Amino acid sequence: MKELAEKLKKMEEDPRLQAEIEFKNQLEALMKEYDKSAADVLSLLRPDSAGDSGQKGQGQRRKRKLKIYKNPNTGEVVETRGGNQKTLKAWKEEHGDETVESWLVRTED
Repeated sequence: MKELAEKLKKMEEDPRLQAEIEFKNQLEALMKEYDKSAADVLSLLRPDSAGDSGQKGQGQRRKRKLKIYKNPNTGEVVETRGGNQKTLKAWKEEHGDETVESWLVRTED
């Protein structure tokens, strides 16, 4: 028992442990102040690992956002989830990446 008490005392005096405990206490106080749970904090820090029930299986990518571009010269609209779309690639070759990106109308999930 005496040995364990000595180890505990040494641990309590460790500045690294004191810093961790202080950080934890401050974080818990901040979470309480803003009425947030640990899961809320984790979802802010790691949006891809949020604990929702619709989480995809291992090895699957997150669905890309739908991007909608409108060519101001022709009025043609392209909707794509990737940069490998035939018309979009042709526009980028003709007008340049920066110009075509400025034609982005909106993005959707």
